[in-house]
Amino acid sequence: MLSLITVAAPSVQVRSLVTDHQPSSPREVEAKARFLAELDHLADPYDEHADPTHVTASAIVVGSRGTVLHLHKRLARWMQPGGHIDPGEEPPEAARREAVEELGLEVVHPSGGPRLIHLDVHEAALGHTHLDLRYLLFGSADDPHPPPGESPEARWFAWEEASAMADDALAPALTIARAAWEATDE
Repeated sequence: MLSLITVAAPSVQVRSLVTDHQPSSPREVEAKARFLAELDHLADPYDEHADPTHVTASAIVVGSRGTVLHLHKRLARWMQPGGHIDPGEEPPEAARREAVEELGLEVVHPSGGPRLIHLDVHEAALGHTHLDLRYLLFGSADDPHPPPGESPEARWFAWEEASAMADDALAPALTIARAAWEATDE
């Protein structure tokens, strides 16, 4: 007998993920509400060409040396790696791919599987609005080596240094990531 497996549409998957997420700050409470409202009218939430508002994925990379940030080549500020979700890709895989591409560093999801730790909604280039899903990833202790074409500066930051320079969108995610790292035995 043949069994049929139904795969949920991306908007249904994202809605479930966002609905289950517990915000950690007032900004994140607003981001969650905006995420859910925007998903009501996005036919293909991952497609950056289908609508100026779309879902993106980023990585909060942590390890024994703290957290890794890169100096964004267009925005000229230190931030987590992340970006658009490719066709056929799920957000956790996009976060990992973006981290590897932008940092030149091997990263992995926690052993229990991908862990969404933060949500953010922010204005981006070209009049776009990014509905960003932020995942915890563990990085090797190696120095990052961004490949040509990516932001040339990426490095490990001690937690205090990263938190001091983080904007209102990143700071709560770093606090959550640090607590998760300190609670793990990986």
